[in-house]
Amino acid sequence: MPKKGLNKQMINEPKLSGKWVKWLGIWTVWTLFGVFFASQFALQNQLSKNPVPFWKILSWQMVSGYVWFGLSPLILYLARKFPFEAGKWQKSLTIHFSASLLIAFFQQAIDTFLLTKLGYPPNREFANFLEAYKFFVYINLHLSILIYWGVVGIKSAYSYYQKYRERELQTSQLEARLATSRLQVLKMQLHPHFLFNTLNAISELIYKDAEAAERMLGDLSDLLRMSFEKLEIQEISLKQELEFLKKYLEIEQMRFQDRLKVEMNIAPETLDAKVPNMILQPLVENAIKHGLAPRIEGGKIEIGAIRNNGSLNLSVSDDGIGISSAGLENLAEGVGLSNTKKRLKHLYGEAHKFVLAAENKGFQVNLTIPFKEIET
Repeated sequence: MPKKGLNKQMINEPKLSGKWVKWLGIWTVWTLFGVFFASQFALQNQLSKNPVPFWKILSWQMVSGYVWFGLSPLILYLARKFPFEAGKWQKSLTIHFSASLLIAFFQQAIDTFLLTKLGYPPNREFANFLEAYKFFVYINLHLSILIYWGVVGIKSAYSYYQKYRERELQTSQLEARLATSRLQVLKMQLHPHFLFNTLNAISELIYKDAEAAERMLGDLSDLLRMSFEKLEIQEISLKQELEFLKKYLEIEQMRFQDRLKVEMNIAPETLDAKVPNMILQPLVENAIKHGLAPRIEGGKIEIGAIRNNGSLNLSVSDDGIGISSAGLENLAEGVGLSNTKKRLKHLYGEAHKFVLAAENKGFQVNLTIPFKEIET
């Protein structure tokens, strides 16, 4: 029970703090209002035959300003309760017009009572309160109405700005959730694709080398564990990505044995760079499947990573059978490469490059993304 009470207190404290800041700001505005009109009155007072001390002028204007400060909660409430929105503005206009008159007359009554006690207006006396009130109304009523509408206008403008920012925030959050969902769908498509191909490789070994197939199943178990541990994560460090890739390559090397050689040229400063989760595996899988598997002697895959100013350049190349232009188009439509392109587009927009290079002997994929280090 004490913990629950403490939590409520911690939640309420920021709200109370925010309210204090808000009303301190409003109090400051009305203080500046009083100073502004005091300075104006003081300049006009210089033309008088009997100038009034500035402190007295300041006291009059401050009293009037703080009367408006006291009326501010009511005006702000009315502005919030009766906004100028579609379908409501006619009713709101009628209410605010009436309220502006009532509050202006009420404010002038308070000013009359207080300021006459403080010697305002100078060098003039009134027979009674009603006479003084008429004087104040004739002199300042229009200004009071204008001040009311000024407060309502500022509050309305601020409310519209808040709603605009809220809509902007909701839109950006919706777009972010939509992009995340699309990325998740693309990534989930890779898992069954990768799993099917790996199980197919294991099934080829069961009757040829049962011991190797058993080891491969163990590696597959580790690989799947690593994969599903980071299922919800879109970006990981290059170091983690390479650890996953090495596990996958161990499985493939059991299958191809001496026919598959792997060379990694990874610049040390790139290991902490952010990369899309499971970005290299489909590229390596394509290189093995389409480049090396058809060759009796197999071949070599090279994986590279370098930092180039503000970019990270990753490459996967093989010295396999190569591919024709028509074959390149078909390959680009496959699950691995097409998903890779879509994921890069969602994550980095135009700030990435994805280039396929087909040669008579071999195939290369180059991708460039912004260089950002993983947060530790």
